[in-house]
Amino acid sequence: MNGPEIHVEFAPALHVFVDHTRRRGASPVVTDGASSLGHVVESLGVPLTEVGGLVVDGREVPASHVPRAEETVRVLAVERPQHVPGAPLRFLLDVHLGTLARRLRLLGVDTAYESTDIGDAALAARSAAEKRVLLSRDRGLLRRRELWAGAFVYSTRPDDQLRDVLDRFRPELRPWTRCSACNGLLREATKDEVADQLEHGTRRTYDVFAQCRACGRAYWKGAHHDQLQAIVDEAMSIRAQLG
Repeated sequence: MNGPEIHVEFAPALHVFVDHTRRRGASPVVTDGASSLGHVVESLGVPLTEVGGLVVDGREVPASHVPRAEETVRVLAVERPQHVPGAPLRFLLDVHLGTLARRLRLLGVDTAYESTDIGDAALAARSAAEKRVLLSRDRGLLRRRELWAGAFVYSTRPDDQLRDVLDRFRPELRPWTRCSACNGLLREATKDEVADQLEHGTRRTYDVFAQCRACGRAYWKGAHHDQLQAIVDEAMSIRAQLG
């Protein structure tokens, strides 16, 4: 770039994305005089999914604004809770967020998940076609223009990832209503209906079952139930605190 110089200041919540020399606008940013402000911000490392507003010399402007020389830009972070208009709140997670996907499904949150790498274009297209918020740690993926909506997952730890999603989007939680394998809805089932999926010890020990309406997988309160219940209890407590 070899054009107008502008000054860009990033909200503290966005500092994780930018070089330390850029965080407080200490050094000017050279633009090409034609690219949009949204393009400039993304070129500095911040996906627009994480931007809550762009303020130029005291007035809010759209991402399509073309910067002029000596403008001072403040890049604001997304406000929380974030409201996603236009469709019921649903998520799509990329291949690297399998644990988070299973936990969201455990909590009854509509969560699609790709267990194989289908490529950025296909993920973005699915987000648009199904009106799902794409959750990812891939900044390049979140920059794709065909996305319907997206959000960066800031942590690599599943506990923190779940807390972040609950804080940012405040989804309605309905634990034990979705299949952790395929995201289908569960229904009550009799032992006879799921008998072909049960080991002898399970048939003898358990009497209460559920079954996925989509894939047919059977569920019961098995050996790992206490661990799963602890995840549910913690999430419900967090959600109650958030209001």
